[in-house]
Amino acid sequence: MDKYYYSSDLALATTISLWYPIEAIDRNQNPRKVFFKFTRTKKLEAFIDRYWKKELRIEPRSYFDQLKALKARIYEEG
Repeated sequence: MDKYYYSSDLALATTISLWYPIEAIDRNQNPRKVFFKFTRTKKLEAFIDRYWKKELRIEPRSYFDQLKALKARIYEEG
């Protein structure tokens, strides 16, 4: 099993990053995309499963603020 979980899905990465820290933003896998890197754990995998099953409830303002923060990181590091 890979030590890290990567996602280029901005909505998923935003949601994950509300609870789990982003280890890095990786631009090397594909020059047209950024990948958000998270430490893979069983809890993270269960969390992602709940995301895809639409079982999570998130405070909208927190999500929006986190989305803005991730977009800022994408463009400042690029």
